[in-house]
Amino acid sequence: MFVGKASPKPPSALVLDAYTNGPSSCVRAGAAPDSPSTSPTIVDRALAVPASAALVVGLRNPGERYERTRHNLGGDTVATLAERHQVRFKKAPRIRAEIAELSLDGNRAVLARPFTFMNESGQAVAPLVRYFGIVLDRVLIVHDDIDLPFAKLRVQEGRGSGGNNGIASIIRSLSDEAFWRLKCGVGRPPGRMDPAAFVLRRFAKKERDDIDLVRQYGADIIEIFVNAGGAEARQQAGEIIRGQ
Repeated sequence: MFVGKASPKPPSALVLDAYTNGPSSCVRAGAAPDSPSTSPTIVDRALAVPASAALVVGLRNPGERYERTRHNLGGDTVATLAERHQVRFKKAPRIRAEIAELSLDGNRAVLARPFTFMNESGQAVAPLVRYFGIVLDRVLIVHDDIDLPFAKLRVQEGRGSGGNNGIASIIRSLSDEAFWRLKCGVGRPPGRMDPAAFVLRRFAKKERDDIDLVRQYGADIIEIFVNAGGAEARQQAGEIIRGQ
């Protein structure tokens, strides 16, 4: 069932790490999108993107400096799915993110990677939700997780931020936590290493094969989410873990 193909330095006040310690409206399942007065483009986009469409956002820090770091595993996993289906990212209109749109078995999905740093992820995610008129039950946030064993995957809905400031930013911006998350385990830092420093490091050579598989399995789970919803993706993610 799972067929995969084997910047400048930020201001010092900006914390890049999501493991150190202005609400905007969102759309719940069964609720109408925000009115055109909130965002003039919502109605136009809603006509083009079905109500059942999914929004999949891979969290990251932007720029070459952070490429292929542990903290960017969410964004890299979403990029893997885009590469699989040969769709390219483009700048989203007036939103701090790049997007790619695709159809999986007739089910529409918007893939996104923010241009914001991790702790400001909500500034990209909330406008994307409004712009495309996506219900929160069809929103999947893909991100790294230091509390999940290395190379493991887990799908969850709600349950707060779990100490991840990227997720906390999204919850604040949406004024809601009822969206799905695909957590990608990057393991705990060794010894007394600061988690903030650990997640900004690249994977060791011996870890890269496992991480390549995580990206492929993660892309498989995203496809299930788009086609069958969060509950099915959660179940299938558990089967993938047991089969590893």
